[in-house]
Amino acid sequence: MRSTIGVLALQGDVREHLAALADCGARPVPVRRVAELDAVDALVLPGGESTTMSRLLETFELLEPIRERIAGGMPTFGSCAGMILLAREVLDGRPDQRQLGGLDAVVRRNAFGRQVDSFEADVAVTEVAGGPVRAVFIRAPWVESVGAGVQVLATVPDQDSGRDAGGPDVGRIIAVRQGSVLATAFHPELTGDGRIHRLFCDLVRQTAQAA
Repeated sequence: MRSTIGVLALQGDVREHLAALADCGARPVPVRRVAELDAVDALVLPGGESTTMSRLLETFELLEPIRERIAGGMPTFGSCAGMILLAREVLDGRPDQRQLGGLDAVVRRNAFGRQVDSFEADVAVTEVAGGPVRAVFIRAPWVESVGAGVQVLATVPDQDSGRDAGGPDVGRIIAVRQGSVLATAFHPELTGDGRIHRLFCDLVRQTAQAA
């Protein structure tokens, strides 16, 4: 039986996530209302603008219902702005920005710079076989710190680490998992490489089988 995976469709890369989820065998549906949220097995929070998405979650009365579903074990994947929304705490966010709190992590918003600082990189991701994943970073966050229950899946070198002067090669955390919650600072939906979405679809199936 195919899992029904919702994509929060208030703002951001909705269509691209829907297509990637269909390619990995799920039944993807857009989610804009509580009734639509109630009908899904899992949820994707797409990239976009995190403060705008935060306000829209309140406007559409989805903030608390999504919090409750995540707390109840619903598998959730957040990319870029979705990672920011999932974090326990956000640095450099707006004072009125609301969090879903699905990740015991502190995330820095727009950590890699402005739109003009967007870049791509090949990154090795734990639990993803077949070589590096091509990662697209657009006004991307990074994870400053994680709690004991959070697994770091991928990092990129910190350009300011001092390694060129013989210092340690410090990595910035760009992908994490905590139980049934997955988050990436980059946009896997934009590259045509479906391995991150397949990882999430596998996580959704495993969660359903364990229930």
